[in-house]
Amino acid sequence: MGASLGGRGRPDPELDKAVLGALFSESTVGLHVFDTRLRLVRFNTAARFVKAFALEEALGRHPREWAGDFYAGNYESILLRVLETGVPALDIEVRGHLRPDQPEIVLSLSCFRLEDSAGDILGLATAVVDITERTRSAARLALLERAGGRIGTTLDIFRTAQEFADEMVPALADTVVVEVLDSVLRGEVGEPGTVLEYGALRCTSRRSRAHDAERYLPSVGEAVGLSTATPFAQCLSDLRPRRVEHLNPEAEWLPREPVRGRRLLDAGAHSLLVLPLVARGSVIGVAHCYRHHTPHPFDEGELALAAELADRVALCLDNARLYARERSAARILQLSLRPARVLGHGAVETAYSYCPLGAGGDWFDVIPLSGARVALVAGDTAGRGLEAAATMGEVRAAISALAVLDLAPEEVLERLHDLVTRLHGERPRFRDAPADDERQDTTCLYLVYSPVTRRCAVASAGHPSPVLALPDGTVEYAVTPTGPPLGRGLAKYGTAEFEIPEGSLLLLSNTALLRAVSDDPLEQLGRVGDALQPTGRPLQEICDEVLYKLTPEQMENDAVLLLARTRGLGTEQVASWTLPNHPASVSEARARTERALEEWGLGQHAFTVTLVVSELVTNAVRYSDGPIDVRLILDGQVVVCEVTDDSSTVPHLRHAEEVDEGGRGLYLTWQVSRRWGTRPENRGKTIWAEVALSEDG
Repeated sequence: MGASLGGRGRPDPELDKAVLGALFSESTVGLHVFDTRLRLVRFNTAARFVKAFALEEALGRHPREWAGDFYAGNYESILLRVLETGVPALDIEVRGHLRPDQPEIVLSLSCFRLEDSAGDILGLATAVVDITERTRSAARLALLERAGGRIGTTLDIFRTAQEFADEMVPALADTVVVEVLDSVLRGEVGEPGTVLEYGALRCTSRRSRAHDAERYLPSVGEAVGLSTATPFAQCLSDLRPRRVEHLNPEAEWLPREPVRGRRLLDAGAHSLLVLPLVARGSVIGVAHCYRHHTPHPFDEGELALAAELADRVALCLDNARLYARERSAARILQLSLRPARVLGHGAVETAYSYCPLGAGGDWFDVIPLSGARVALVAGDTAGRGLEAAATMGEVRAAISALAVLDLAPEEVLERLHDLVTRLHGERPRFRDAPADDERQDTTCLYLVYSPVTRRCAVASAGHPSPVLALPDGTVEYAVTPTGPPLGRGLAKYGTAEFEIPEGSLLLLSNTALLRAVSDDPLEQLGRVGDALQPTGRPLQEICDEVLYKLTPEQMENDAVLLLARTRGLGTEQVASWTLPNHPASVSEARARTERALEEWGLGQHAFTVTLVVSELVTNAVRYSDGPIDVRLILDGQVVVCEVTDDSSTVPHLRHAEEVDEGGRGLYLTWQVSRRWGTRPENRGKTIWAEVALSEDG
């Protein structure tokens, strides 16, 4: 012992003796004393309670005779090194087993060399502390912390279940299988009930440390039913975990589980945990863990740890279920709100590809307009889920209604901007909702093409410009004034007009599809241009080729493409003339209309068409002052009659009484026309009406 001073200022042998007595009789730390040949010569009372060593007959014997497999580790090397060097070894972990079928025991070992006053070596003293429980607790906490960061990284049920299995093997079990109710995979809630009500359980993940595990593991997606009076059934009946400490191959419940029971026996399992997966009062499924490689069975502490991990993964699985349900509902809503089919149109030939991969709010539309014109529309509603799909439906319905008014593209977007701003203001703000400057954008591109003039008018609210491919092979972005996304900033938009030759291609897409190619617009244009060539191929073939080349392998967002090949209406399909503002112009308009119809071989429709033209010209003569423009357009099975004057007064349909002398002109037009309306012009207005040439027109 080191020097000490008693009460009289000199060494006190009695104090040394008392210290030694305390170490050997009262200390809670096990103490072993060895001679220079590593034979145990003394041990204290606490050493008797270190269950790793049986010391009853150990005195005078070498550790290899009484230390079991602890000695086979680093125990001997520690003793020899300290005996040789004299350098103490502090807090060294030593691991071993009392028996092969029992859990590992962990000891903390500190070793010191003993010397006399002359420096001669007398032997060794070792302090031994059993830290098994402390080590197990630390390992369990580490597993919980690690699993908390690795389980539930996605909102995919299969991925989440696999993350749970990966964390459990081999840290806690040799094999883990996770089974989920079929109803949960459909996004439905599994209410607690009898086992027979649950139906099949479907394997969503499995993991094993055995090399030949495939012979007894279920396939992912395989469904197996439940039987009564088994640990699996009991677990889902009372929602409590089950531990089968020693799995007996002769257990009476095994024959009731012909599939799971056979697999347990094939794996050589000797201990089993069955864990219910329950979250928010909903039954998700069951996880079963078993040991066949680890010799000792599951204990109560491991059952508690596994149950806590099962609760965590159940919550993550339920989050994934809720997400899947909302995404499924959003996708159904999104598909129900998109155009069921794009009808043919005389102005353009169209083809489209629509892949709602992300259940977001991306959309397109083809809207017939007056004067044989057509509106091509594409839009994005950022985000996913029901709110994005609902917003998409609201915006698409609004733009369809606004398009009928025949407004200029920038005016359509301005009115749409006001609508989206109001909708944003009406929706409740939640605590975690983004601020106004972080609000998800709604974009829109609105393009109008006239086959008569072969001119396009286009405006954009934060949406990518359309790609224009000319018949000569030139591919470029159409010059498009771009204003702010709908509902953000000031509604300041502009319209660009340009003429394109017949047979040109116009490509409209959603923002995410182009960004998946590159953030560089020139690189985007190059990839799109390569896919569009040659432009003479069937349009759907070109559209599919563009989708194949632009969509990455792991596309997470929606992919929307609308492709249009422009057509033109020549002089043989259009007749127009300007008449003076005089009552005699009504009869001249009728005469010219009859001649035009005769030239088109439609003389049998002269009565109806001339009636419409005469009524519209009469209305123009009565309410305007300047010249009157009349135009007839033969658009398939429809004749479009247009009369333009310099008056901005918009006519209204009246239902004249029997005694009224006037007010029946527009009423007659409405009766014999398929549809009619007005549109504003730079000078005045145009009143138009469509007369069908057949019942299908």
